[in-house]
Amino acid sequence: MDSFMLLLEGFATALQPVYLLYALGGVFVGTAVGVLPGIGPAMTVALLMPITYSLDPAAALIVFAGIYYGGMYGGSTTSILLNTPGESASIVTALEGNKMAKAGRGAAALATAAIGSFIAGTIATVLLTFLAPIVADLAVGLGPVDYVALMVVAFLTVGALLGASVLRGLASLALGLFIGMVGIDDSTAQQRFTFDNPNLVDGIDMVLVAVGLFALGEALYVASKLRHGPVELIPVSKGKNAWLSREDWKRSWKPWLRGTFIGFPIGTVPAGGADVSTFLSYAAERRLAKGENKAQFGKGAIEGVAGPEAANNAAAAGVLVPLLTLGIPTTATAAMILTAFQRYQIQPGPLLFENQSALVWTLIASLYVGNLMLLVLNLPLVGLWVKILQIPRPYLYGGILVFAALGAFSVNFSTVDVGILLVVGILGYFMRRYGYPVAPMVVAMILGPMFEVQLRRSLQLSQNDPVALVSSPFTIVVYASMALIFAGSWWLRRRQAALEAVEPAKEEISA
Repeated sequence: MDSFMLLLEGFATALQPVYLLYALGGVFVGTAVGVLPGIGPAMTVALLMPITYSLDPAAALIVFAGIYYGGMYGGSTTSILLNTPGESASIVTALEGNKMAKAGRGAAALATAAIGSFIAGTIATVLLTFLAPIVADLAVGLGPVDYVALMVVAFLTVGALLGASVLRGLASLALGLFIGMVGIDDSTAQQRFTFDNPNLVDGIDMVLVAVGLFALGEALYVASKLRHGPVELIPVSKGKNAWLSREDWKRSWKPWLRGTFIGFPIGTVPAGGADVSTFLSYAAERRLAKGENKAQFGKGAIEGVAGPEAANNAAAAGVLVPLLTLGIPTTATAAMILTAFQRYQIQPGPLLFENQSALVWTLIASLYVGNLMLLVLNLPLVGLWVKILQIPRPYLYGGILVFAALGAFSVNFSTVDVGILLVVGILGYFMRRYGYPVAPMVVAMILGPMFEVQLRRSLQLSQNDPVALVSSPFTIVVYASMALIFAGSWWLRRRQAALEAVEPAKEEISA
């Protein structure tokens, strides 16, 4: 009941006209940027972060809630119409969504994605509303060794799950840890890894790293592969095919619900993520389909769009549970949201619901509002997003480079930051060029300093006895769960590889 009353107070703030405009602007801009080819939610948040610098904390977080959900939905548009996923979680949507678009049913695919995202986002936000305070109460009793265990799980699983190679994922993780250590040592107040450069004494700003990796690195990588000619875009059909038929509704509503209850729990655990939940949802729908519906998989089955898109948005809400209650980002997008919190001297964690109660409940209320606005905007504005997709790539990424440089300069109004952005951007290019995932690096840079503080505190309390790191029942359960998760992720990767191998073979046979 207390949570319900606090949520009502959050709605009282979020429904103020000025905050409604902020939410609408966040959803609109987030979707508009997220719709662009190759731009995922993390890059969307990184690019748009500078526009919130002049806002008060409540307004900034409401804008980010809109950008977060808008960017998540935007990726489905590029996956369906261009077969170009903006992130790994949109890959599964492209499998069936692009086939539907080629068959003249792109509007139905976009509609089931929008409605499924709304339903899943709403249900998942309800679960977040009542689950997050409970988790926060439990987290208050966790000690330093327990946090060390949680962060180890986050490090290893993010490094292993977000890349084709575990070793490359862990290498990216290690690089992020190194960058996170640059600056002043909290325990000794000594400089480290600054190379006597006064510009590095305060460390490297997270915004510079995020924008450099996601925006500049992606732009350079796309430019290196750019080919002349217009973007091949499948037009959205009109007339009787422009909306969901009765049969489409019948085939979509169960996948929406199944995807929601697959995505949310996976998003809440440190080893979760939307990419895992979307694959599980797609595999479940393929297994449950019967008769003619089953035969459509690989040729444009609407269940293969409805389920994964619902799982994707449900996992997006689930990711906020460890972020708000433990202060642990488990995805690159969550790491960017944590950066936004920290810019306002707000530290997510067990005490957030006590120390910043009004702010956090306003944020949760704005998730409901933003999710509704997302549906209202995207169904009638599909034609507008299609026009945005037709922007020539050179102009598109040229604009991104200018916006990224301005954003970097606006952090501290220093040209040195623009130089750091360039160096990080070149690093991001080479990471993409040679298959190193960038998301583990961002997560490690955020978690690294936190991990160091908790590890040192644990060893000080135990008089440098490493056995103490696995002394509590909670740590034993966490490390055992981590072993099971790694075994499960290995099995999932084998299933996914087999699934991806089957699709090209079917296409060759049909051709």
